[in-house]
Amino acid sequence: MAFWKKRRDAAAVLTAPRDCLQWEQNAPAGSVMERRLYESLRMSVPVIDAALYRIERLIGGFCVECAEKEAQKELDSFLENVRVNAGQHGIDSFLTIYLDQLLMYGSAVGEIIPTVDGGDVFALYNASLDGLEICRGDNPLEIVIRRKELGTSIPVEFPERILFTAFNPPPGEIFGTSLLRGLPFVSRILLTIFKTIGTNWDRVGNVRFAVTYKPGSDGDRVFARERAQQIASEWSRAMRDTSGVSDFIAVGDVNVKVIGADNQILDSEIPVRQMLEQIVAKLGVPPFLLGLSWSTTERMSAQQADLLTSELEDYRRILQPALSRVCAYWLGIHGFSTQHRIVWNTISLRDEAELASARLSNAQAEKIERELEEM
Repeated sequence: MAFWKKRRDAAAVLTAPRDCLQWEQNAPAGSVMERRLYESLRMSVPVIDAALYRIERLIGGFCVECAEKEAQKELDSFLENVRVNAGQHGIDSFLTIYLDQLLMYGSAVGEIIPTVDGGDVFALYNASLDGLEICRGDNPLEIVIRRKELGTSIPVEFPERILFTAFNPPPGEIFGTSLLRGLPFVSRILLTIFKTIGTNWDRVGNVRFAVTYKPGSDGDRVFARERAQQIASEWSRAMRDTSGVSDFIAVGDVNVKVIGADNQILDSEIPVRQMLEQIVAKLGVPPFLLGLSWSTTERMSAQQADLLTSELEDYRRILQPALSRVCAYWLGIHGFSTQHRIVWNTISLRDEAELASARLSNAQAEKIERELEEM
C-alpha cells in the first residue's frame, strides 16, 4: 500500500500560533508594521500583486533524482501527494506559498510535520511570521526559532523540522530584505495621482452649476431677493426631476455656467508611467508580462526575457536549500540514502518557433563543420 493511503496521525505543529493577542500589544512595532505596510501596498497597487504572481508561476517545476532507484518512485509520489497546510497537496503548492512569503516579507518559514510515531511525513506547513520570533543564537551563524505564546516566546522543540530562508539579508543580519522594499514612497505618489484623477472625474461626471442673476432696473433691484429665491427654487426642481428633460424658466438676466468647465485636467500619463517604471524596475518583471503596452522593439523584449530568466534562476537557487531539506528528511526517516539531486525544468520565455529555428541552425552548422573536418 502506498504511504499516503495509510492511516496516520500528525504530530503537533510547532510553528502554529497559540495566543498572540497579548503578544501583539507588547511586541515591538517595527517588523509587524513593516509586514502590514507591504500587505497594504500589494492590495492597493495591482501591478505589484500581478508581478509577484507572475514570478511564482514562472518559477517552473523540478524533479528529484535519488541515488537509490527504490526510493525514486516513492519520493516522487510523496512530492506529488504530500498534504500542504489545510486543503492543498503537492510540494508545488508549498513552494508557491513559501516563495510568496519570501518575496513579500524577505523571510519565509515552513515546517515538516511528521506522524506521531515519526516514521513518515504527514504534511508540510507554511508558518506565519506573526506567530514566531526569529532571533540570533549563541553565535552569529546560529538562528533560533521561538514560538509566541501568551506574551512570551518558547523555543520550538524540534528545530531540525523548521525551514527558514532569508532573501538577500544585509551583512550581519538574520532577516531578509523584501522585494517590495523601496516601493512605498513611489507607490504613495502613484496612488495620490490615481486618487486625484478619481476626484476630478467624479466632479466632471457630477456637474456643478453656477446660476447668476443680474438685476437690471431699479424695480428689479427691489425684488432681487425674491426673484433669486424663485430662480433657486425653479433650478432645484429642474435638477431633481429625473423623469426626463426638464425646462428651466426664469425672468431677467440669468446666466448658467458649469463650475470648473474652463479648467483642464492635468495630463497624468507621463507621471504615472514614470512611477510604474520605477516599480517594474524594482520587481524585475518585463512590462509586457504585466499588460503594460509600452513601445519596445522585439530585440528589447527578448533581452528582457533573458533578464527575467536569470532572476528566476536566482530565486530557484534561494529556494533549493529548503526543498533539499524536505527531500533529505523524507529519505532519512525511510531508511534511504539522503543523497539526491534537484533538477529544475528549463525556463523558456521565447517563442517555440524561434527556439526550433535556433536548434536547426546549430545542427546545420555542426554538420558543415564535420564535413569540413572529413575533407
